[in-house]
Amino acid sequence: MKKMKFKFLSLLLAVLVFSCYTPDDGDHVEPITTYEVIAGEWGLMNLTMVDEFAKRNNIKPNEENLSTLFNFEDFRIRFDVDENNRPTTYEVVGDVPPLFQLKGYWDLNSDFQPTNSSSIVIRLYSDADKTQLKDELHLTSVPRTNRQMELQIIRTTDGTPFVSYKFKLIEEI
Repeated sequence: MKKMKFKFLSLLLAVLVFSCYTPDDGDHVEPITTYEVIAGEWGLMNLTMVDEFAKRNNIKPNEENLSTLFNFEDFRIRFDVDENNRPTTYEVVGDVPPLFQLKGYWDLNSDFQPTNSSSIVIRLYSDADKTQLKDELHLTSVPRTNRQMELQIIRTTDGTPFVSYKFKLIEEI
């Protein structure tokens, strides 16, 4: 009987101790947006021009490395955000031929990585109100731990792509 009371009291004590336990899940933080991971200055690792017509028709060569031509080794792009990690301005730095407007304002078509197969588009504007869309860069590879990202700009005529430029970038530290 004494053993039974001891087991019962031990069980009761264990229930009381564990019933008072509340797990600490930490503080709530806002999720990391794509703006946060692409903000900063990016240097060019590689620039490839793709002949989309030749690629579609299996004509070789359909790609050309432009990285060392036309001063593109000096290419850097900076995406600025405000204190709330919202996009503000962008600027291309370096003595490079303009493949798109070299400075202006930017935003994304989505704050977060899409869960479907669509890509994130960086929209480039000439005005702070973001009403004058000048170009779109497709974010084909989002920066991860290696701090590399890939952008693509596609040129079309009558809705058909004829040339694209693929920028492989690394974050400047």
